[in-house]
Amino acid sequence: MRGAKSATWVAGAIIVAMAATACGGGKDNAGGGSSKSDGIVSMEIGEPQNGLVPSNTYETEGGEVVHALFVGLTKLDADNKIVDDMAQSIETTDSKVWTIKLKPGYTFHNGEKVTAKSFVDAWNYGANQDNAQQTNPLFSHIDGYADLNPGEGKKPKTDKLSGLQAVDDSTLKVTLTAPFSAFKAQLSFNAFFPLPEAFFKDPKGFGEAPIGNGPYEMKGKVKHNESISVVKFDKFPEASKYAVKGINFKVYSNADTAYRDLQGGSIDIDDSIPTSGLATYKQDLGDRAIDESDSGVGYIGFPLKYNKAFQNPDLRKAISMSIDRKTIADKIFLGSRMPADDFISPIIPGYRQGACGDACTLNPTEAKKLYQESGGLPGDTLEIGYNADGDHKAWIEAVANQIQTNLGIKVTAKPFEQFQTILNDLDAKKYSGGFRMGWNMDYPNMENYLRPIFSKDAIANGSNYAGYTNPEFEKLLAAGDKAATDADAQKEYHAADDILLKEMPYIPVYFYKLNAGYSDKLSAVKIAGGNVLWDTVKLA
Repeated sequence: MRGAKSATWVAGAIIVAMAATACGGGKDNAGGGSSKSDGIVSMEIGEPQNGLVPSNTYETEGGEVVHALFVGLTKLDADNKIVDDMAQSIETTDSKVWTIKLKPGYTFHNGEKVTAKSFVDAWNYGANQDNAQQTNPLFSHIDGYADLNPGEGKKPKTDKLSGLQAVDDSTLKVTLTAPFSAFKAQLSFNAFFPLPEAFFKDPKGFGEAPIGNGPYEMKGKVKHNESISVVKFDKFPEASKYAVKGINFKVYSNADTAYRDLQGGSIDIDDSIPTSGLATYKQDLGDRAIDESDSGVGYIGFPLKYNKAFQNPDLRKAISMSIDRKTIADKIFLGSRMPADDFISPIIPGYRQGACGDACTLNPTEAKKLYQESGGLPGDTLEIGYNADGDHKAWIEAVANQIQTNLGIKVTAKPFEQFQTILNDLDAKKYSGGFRMGWNMDYPNMENYLRPIFSKDAIANGSNYAGYTNPEFEKLLAAGDKAATDADAQKEYHAADDILLKEMPYIPVYFYKLNAGYSDKLSAVKIAGGNVLWDTVKLA
């Protein structure tokens, strides 16, 4: 869920952009409907946007699979706190130079030893603009990033980040361009996972059958629009913590179908209960229902760089003021969402209740006045695109009706078959209407709600589908990165957030809650950062 269902995104990141999990039934039923004793678990996902390469996975669908196949230096625990994973220690005296020691005993699924070089090579690849990896901007803090990213039409001066050094097999030294206190948290995101030598021989083929270093390994190749199967990797150092012997990620194109399959026992985990099930899922599932705070934010976005009709901030504010967020949260989502009043999630340190002010408050009279003063839209028409493989039809149509009624213009909702379709069309500048978007944290820090979605760097290789740019916003981001303390960083990030709240490149509509459930085949499931924590999944 980065582009999340979150995103996805939603906690944890992955752009996502929040993809909504989808449902529509994979054909491969391995794991679905199987006996309680076989240890195989099935879970719904949507079709991943790209091949399963960690540095090119910035949405929740692919992110779920990648997090089962790989482990990184740090991770989110069940309480959404950052803890060491493959790292034995992470030390710094100035938040600029970091020394990381690796735990012994980790190998890739092909037997290759995981070393410091495995991380260096992977990060160099992810940071190189020639490789066009979705998560490229996340490497921007590392010294030498600029040399690998000279800009469109220019060739990188090198293929190596000067700030990376494999001191020995178990020691990684990282030098950043400036102090960045959130770096340890950032390392939990899949962009920073290691890669084996086999990846560099055939990156495209690797994405169809990745070789990870995590608790599960691929069983065959990706079956597109159908399923992705993984089995337990018995040589994983902490394999004994994982009760699940295998996972079948079933690809759905309809959220209602997935929930029906959960109820019928054809799948075991549904991490995004659809609107149709919200009124009854707690009763349906009993103590197998999950209802928790989450990190995701749902937006309406605009392709500002590619459609001049949306470029007046007052126009975007008018649209925002015509939306009844409380009705969307309470009536459409039956209380499973909260009205958004900031670009920062309430579970993140630095969130400010009511920060959005009038711009996020329903006021039809002022909204219509501001719309007219802004010059309005050509033909007084607005189209809002959304992905039909997620549970978005009801709320997008409700928002469209609210805008149409309160501004007196014609508004239509346009479905796209899959989340990856609308993302790809936005990337290629083929779609010029408004669009549904979402974000689920990659790591628990304010910065992660700003840079990956709204920075200039994120246009080419991130989740800035608006094409939004603002020099002052960039300066404030940089100042927050360099701040010596968390309090100082928050001050700068708040100022950057204030610019977004004034200019509204996206309109924040709601904050996500985690509404999920599991079958009677399981007795416990924990989800954090938009991903199932498979070491918490217990068989009944």
